[in-house]
Amino acid sequence: MHISSQFDSGNIEVVSAQSPDDIRLTIPNDNQSEFAQWFHFRLVGETFVTHTMTIGNLAKSAYPEGWKGYNVLASYDRQTWFRIPSEFDGDNLTFSLTLEQPSVYFAYFIPYSYERHLDLVHDAQMSLLCEHRFLGLTLDGRDMSMLVIGEETPEKKKVWITARQHPGETMAEWCAEGIIYRLLDEQDGLARQLLDNAVFYIVPNMNPDGSARGHLRTNAVGTNLNREWATPSKEKSPEVLYVLNAMSEIGVDMYLDLHGDEALPYNFVAGSEGNPSYNDTIKMLENTFKDALLNATPEFQDEFGYDKDEPGKANLTVASNAVGEKFKCMAYTVEMPFKDNADVPDDIYGWSVQRSRQLGEDLLIGVNAVVKKLKASEQ
Repeated sequence: MHISSQFDSGNIEVVSAQSPDDIRLTIPNDNQSEFAQWFHFRLVGETFVTHTMTIGNLAKSAYPEGWKGYNVLASYDRQTWFRIPSEFDGDNLTFSLTLEQPSVYFAYFIPYSYERHLDLVHDAQMSLLCEHRFLGLTLDGRDMSMLVIGEETPEKKKVWITARQHPGETMAEWCAEGIIYRLLDEQDGLARQLLDNAVFYIVPNMNPDGSARGHLRTNAVGTNLNREWATPSKEKSPEVLYVLNAMSEIGVDMYLDLHGDEALPYNFVAGSEGNPSYNDTIKMLENTFKDALLNATPEFQDEFGYDKDEPGKANLTVASNAVGEKFKCMAYTVEMPFKDNADVPDDIYGWSVQRSRQLGEDLLIGVNAVVKKLKASEQ
């Protein structure tokens, strides 16, 4: 029996693995950080034997509430990921699998590798509708890439989308992939109409270092990028600095920041009600966007989500608040579940790659509902 995690986004620590019926594991922290939640490892064992694993010390994990009602993901081929019934006692997550093949992978959510990210960026740039732009290097020396989709002309609105500031929230890049490929589909009427009215600036992975390192929430030096938008720095958060500089140069008329939530089993959005510049126009745009999504898909809802900030009390270090305030535009954080969508449950797969991609495609219905109403950027 063998357990390993020395691969892209791998993360686990073996406490003991002497017997298949009692494998003990823990989750290492993100580098230079107290955050621990993401795991991704490979087990080589004996076929037709039940292997029981316990991940311990989870009461001290980043989001203990995230383990309640959560079921581990497993895959034999790294393509199809299925859920394994799991039990959480407040500190230990226990799950069992009778192996059908000698090698199997387990993960907190379906991984999105750095290699796949590079494939996405370079496949997209082959379209005549898309241009790849290099923004700079991360602290580990990886590329920060942006895709510009649509022909840039002065009258078009500028729609920005970022994903995966928190690298363990891989559903965000799966969602971005759905957005990108729908926009690049020349036979899709909605995409064609959108690109007549807007240009899309998409950063599908804001945190390549944390992604490859197997982090939940931080970059190479333990920085939570979604708390850096007030004063990003080359030393701690160059990823945010590059994107904010590009936004300042180009302008922003609408912004979506894609995330995953560990605890809430729903898809929802969080707006910028607490921003000093929040007004009735932005509220109207938000409601129009949400209504379009509610009509488009049962995967979206607006009953459960985060508490709204009081007027003038927004945290302006958070991306959607910071961008919304700086550019006086509609800005939303989009959240997806690590678990399942409780409104449309799937016991076998839970929230999945296919559903993340589809939500990305559907988000464009919301964008299309508001794009002509957006105030043009002054930049």
